[in-house]
Amino acid sequence: MPKIRTKFVCQQCGYEAPRWSGRCPQCNEWNTLVETVEQTSRSSISPSAVKTVPQPITAVSTDGFARVPVPMEEFNRALGGGIVPGSVTLIGGDPGIGKSTLLLQVSALLAANGKPTLYVSGEESTQQIKMRARRLKIAEEQLYVISETNVEHILLHIERLQPQLVVVDSIQAVYLAGLQSSAGSIGQVRECATALLRMAKLHNIPIFLIGHVTKQGAIAGPRVLEHMVDTVLYLEGERFHAYRLLRTVKNRFGSTHEVGVFEMQERGLMEISNPSEAFLSERLASATGSVVAVTMEGTRPLLVEIQALTTTTSFGLPRRTANGIDFNRLLLLIAVLSKRVRLKLGTQDVFVNVVGGLRISEPAADLAVASAIASSFRGIPVPEDCVMLGEIGLSGELRSVGQAEKRLKEATKLGFRRCIVPQSLRLGTVAASNGGKDRAIKMEVFRARSVGEALDIALRQ
Repeated sequence: MPKIRTKFVCQQCGYEAPRWSGRCPQCNEWNTLVETVEQTSRSSISPSAVKTVPQPITAVSTDGFARVPVPMEEFNRALGGGIVPGSVTLIGGDPGIGKSTLLLQVSALLAANGKPTLYVSGEESTQQIKMRARRLKIAEEQLYVISETNVEHILLHIERLQPQLVVVDSIQAVYLAGLQSSAGSIGQVRECATALLRMAKLHNIPIFLIGHVTKQGAIAGPRVLEHMVDTVLYLEGERFHAYRLLRTVKNRFGSTHEVGVFEMQERGLMEISNPSEAFLSERLASATGSVVAVTMEGTRPLLVEIQALTTTTSFGLPRRTANGIDFNRLLLLIAVLSKRVRLKLGTQDVFVNVVGGLRISEPAADLAVASAIASSFRGIPVPEDCVMLGEIGLSGELRSVGQAEKRLKEATKLGFRRCIVPQSLRLGTVAASNGGKDRAIKMEVFRARSVGEALDIALRQ
């Protein structure tokens, strides 16, 4: 095979250089030169050589192009209902979080249908994959494994085997022989992904790519890699917690807000059908600083325990620690509690934790976080059968949140009988007064205009 000629192009100004350097000579930006395949000549294409023909969208047939469901509902949820034929999915996560384990399990589940699946590893030998499969109790005849890093060879194996699923572990470990740069470089990652993408679209074979992540948690390699693929998934969770969250951040065929919940066990990642119950299973009743919030992850409501602890600081500057919520949001809520509710938190260290390793980004949990802090500071527990939802403004007012009925119906299923919500929140049937029972959600609904009113209701003896 003739060598592919490459050049290095600056991603900021477009300057071209024959070799890589750390700094662009034209715009003086650092680490912007990226290896690119050089187009030596333009070939003239005759009209007879063009085989594709534009057709009306109404004439396009989708017969035989249905999603492939995986016998793992949480995985299907993250993908939007199943695997789309010909799609390319990129999955990232911290080292040791369970990416390879999850995709080996998915490959085995699909191989149980009698059609071949191919698991390509560039980081492990076939014997090492077999050892992991034995631990996971996987022994499917149609699950094929290979240890290969040359993309040309991988494409030949895919074309010969015609599997129903291909897993490449990882995209940073494979390479194209025509490129002079080493595996994992920006040019190699981009060109290898392009070759695999072309194979997936040509033969309608879904391909899953495992990607390494940087210290900041983003997938390593060029940002264009995430734009090339159809779906981007992140496997999140603390390494010392059993729960794992498969979060969708890009999906051309479904919602980008779905989350699948798994638990790491001896036999691999097991799906959790009722995550709310699992997150609240070890909650200590009548404990100060403990409040249940109802958050939405995509279309699914999740009940999570928010814990707060306030202690007198030993230093001049009090500490604020946030685990599972945005740190700046915590500072904002502490400022509102200090200014609007007159809580003397200026001499208190404040620690807030979301139990289970879950990370909450929506402001609907503001009231629960503020109530947990106030409960710990005053030493008064929030009723254990009460949930809270509401966004807090800088004036201390409570603002409405979306999908409130869906959130509260999930709380009712788990035995919660009371809720504190903003005054302006609209439900299916509005309770006549505070403490009135709402017929739609079968809960006592307490409404408050401000965070101060909500705390008076939640912490009254």
